[in-house]
Amino acid sequence: MNNSSHSGEPRSVRVVIVDDHTIFRSGLKADLDHRMDVVGEAGTVEEAIAVIAETRPEVVLLDVHLPGGLGGGGREVIAGSAALLGTTSFLALSVSDAAEDVVAVIRAGARGYVTKTISGAGISDAVIRVADGDAVFSPRLAGFVLDAFGTAPADIADDELDRLSARELEVMRLIARGYSYKEVAKELFISIKTVETHVSAVLRKLQLSSRHELTKWAAERRLL
Repeated sequence: MNNSSHSGEPRSVRVVIVDDHTIFRSGLKADLDHRMDVVGEAGTVEEAIAVIAETRPEVVLLDVHLPGGLGGGGREVIAGSAALLGTTSFLALSVSDAAEDVVAVIRAGARGYVTKTISGAGISDAVIRVADGDAVFSPRLAGFVLDAFGTAPADIADDELDRLSARELEVMRLIARGYSYKEVAKELFISIKTVETHVSAVLRKLQLSSRHELTKWAAERRLL
């Protein structure tokens, strides 16, 4: 993350915008506030993967439906950038508010999903939050994620669960169920190294020291 060298100055987040409509990209770029540094743009799956690899942004604003590639759209872009998931976060930005689109892109590794009805100030704040490690969703979309991951809103209110991102929550549940790192990687279409990174983050955030403790913790909260 890019922090200013002077404590009084706001940080600048390196952003790549991925959308197949040039006019929308231009409008979005203009709407983002001074905290954003747009370092690249792309309109297809192939262009997006190349630009992300070249610029290594902190956050990618990613449309869900994109031309090119194998037809996977935003999910394919995330999969093609899997090696960067530890340092680059993806925030889906789409006209679609369909549950299947939301769940698919979150399963692929996106940190959040907002619709294009969001304001310029709203998307700027969302980018900052995602860059800082939070998961961000338009209000009505969060329910899709909770339903898909089998987590009741009451459980999410738990202070400890609040520390986990949607992806970390999913990895945690599979590990607690006895899945190997390799099995989790295959199930979630991510690399084993990414699984290891998520597990380490989960154990650190929950202040646990082993897989056994994690399983016990999850069982006590009826998350298995």
